[in-house]
Amino acid sequence: MPIERDLSASVAALAAIPAGPSWVVSCYLKLEPRDKTRGKYLIKMKNRVRETVTALARRPLERDDREAIAADLERVLAYFDDPGRLPPTRGIAIFASQGLRLFEALALPHVHRSRLGVEHTPLVRELVALEEEFGTILVAVCDRTAARFFEVTAFDCVELTALAGIEASRGRDRTYHMRIRTEKQRLYAHVADYIFQIHRQRPLSGLVVAGVGVDAGAVVPHLHTYLHDLVLGVVKLNPKQVTAAEVREAALALREERERAWERAHADAVKEGVGTGWAVNGIAATLKTLERGQVRTLLADGQDADPRIDDAVEDALRQRAQVDVFYDDKARRVVDGLAALLRFRA
Repeated sequence: MPIERDLSASVAALAAIPAGPSWVVSCYLKLEPRDKTRGKYLIKMKNRVRETVTALARRPLERDDREAIAADLERVLAYFDDPGRLPPTRGIAIFASQGLRLFEALALPHVHRSRLGVEHTPLVRELVALEEEFGTILVAVCDRTAARFFEVTAFDCVELTALAGIEASRGRDRTYHMRIRTEKQRLYAHVADYIFQIHRQRPLSGLVVAGVGVDAGAVVPHLHTYLHDLVLGVVKLNPKQVTAAEVREAALALREERERAWERAHADAVKEGVGTGWAVNGIAATLKTLERGQVRTLLADGQDADPRIDDAVEDALRQRAQVDVFYDDKARRVVDGLAALLRFRA
């Protein structure tokens, strides 16, 4: 059961499945590097299955339905039994349904929380929101002779047309080093202009600049003022050797660093907003604001196992609210399981 390559098409197909009598198991699993060591991800998944079975025991289900769901849960666990099936990305989603003859595994750049749901339709709101929120990150990898460009989206990494540089100068007369410097600066300016043109055609959500050695960030001073806030960081990659997989991993790592900064900023906003009525903190208070449609941004503790948090994430996605799950330790200490920034005052 290989992970599907055409992920956008898979998401669209899953979203088009209508509600019917069959049950669908939807699994989201966060795969941080630490989760992949010593089978920690499998322990996490088995705990989620155990919690789901306990919850299902309280629901009035027919025997055939219980058996079908149990079989699908076993299929999901069997998939995770083989570490070789894990994608190199930081998350995976699996959808299983015997009645629909469905088993789909999708590699994801990240997931909000590891969670498991059983409903009559696949829980795909997170996938749809992920594609919209992630946007497009442009990665520019260059040296003094040429540049390569990659568009990284939630589900793909595609190389664009390369930008040819200037033929390297030959000879070592007294103006040699000056010519080399001039050629490099001309290329970097050309790269910066090319990036700006791409951004004008389709706005970028982030920008990564890469190169070799001390020149890795040489393009940054040439960037248009509008682009500076989009820069996620600078990494060292060789444009003559780098692969799309390496580019994608570098972009995801920098985006994750930016996410930790967003978490801390949102935590500060909660502390400020609770006193003014523009934020709430705590699971019970947050669930009430969700019921009233007040939530602009749902903030959840990524380590809290309270099952109400998973339901709140799904509800917030249904309401098209932003979801930010905290994994930064400093930010997590602010949130009592759940918190929310509000559309209108409480």
